[in-house]
Amino acid sequence: MGTADLLATAAVPIALLFVACGIALVLYELVAGWRARRTSAERRAATLLTQWLTPTQRAQYETQGHFTVTGCHTGRHYLIRHGRQANIIELDARGGRLSAWCFGPEGELPTGDILLAQKIALETDEFGAIGIANRSHHVLY
Repeated sequence: MGTADLLATAAVPIALLFVACGIALVLYELVAGWRARRTSAERRAATLLTQWLTPTQRAQYETQGHFTVTGCHTGRHYLIRHGRQANIIELDARGGRLSAWCFGPEGELPTGDILLAQKIALETDEFGAIGIANRSHHVLY
């Protein structure tokens, strides 16, 4: 087998390798762009959330990763922790954990936007929010 035959035999696998590398590079660029946009959205959402928190809530969130809100209808206290699911804890009068609640807006939103929506819902339409929420008596947090 001569040099020309070896080159001809290797041409197809080498061409496929270049195509695969090109596809991998395009995918990497797509993922990197998505991550950059996601990170930017998360930062903007966190800024908006902190602007809506009271000074007490902001201090709680910055030091403990959660904040408390008071339900507008019942006066119950809820702890909203940083997270996307089952992150709302109903508290008793002494601060003990009663139930975990899970509700939030639809869509793939930044975490700060989810927390802000939960805060506003409990403070302005507690019954509506709790009416659509999933409840668990097994509080792990």
